Amino acid sequence: MERPVTVDDWIEIEAQDSPDGSWMTMMSRVSAFHHKHAFADPENNGHDMGYRIALTVEELGEFAAAITKGKPLEEAAEELADLLILLMGHSLAMKVDLESEFHRKMDRIMQRKARRGNLGIRVTEYTDQ
Repeated sequence: MERPVTVDDWIEIEAQDSPDGSWMTMMSRVSAFHHKHAFADPENNGHDMGYRIALTVEELGEFAAAITKGKPLEEAAEELADLLILLMGHSLAMKVDLESEFHRKMDRIMQRKARRGNLGIRVTEYTDQ
């Protein structure tokens, strides 16, 4: 089998249900969640990217509120986990090999120079205007 990208690909992979530091475990668990709730079913809208982006904005707002309101680290960490689960789910909905894309992008950004903007350090492709 090529690298897994769909829910069906991932649920065929047996992985632990406890943290082991592996991408495989994380993706297989997110896939099991998607499979359990039939997100791919058009009636559920779970693979509609417009809907998924709206959920992501909502979760990002919850994370931002936890940070800006000085909530306990545990609450901010939970919101951060929600964002990660959603992003991993986006890759399932789009049938993207997120791990490979992560490494490809990291290789590119590691070659960039950091620049100081008005609010802090930026490492992005842009020009001064």
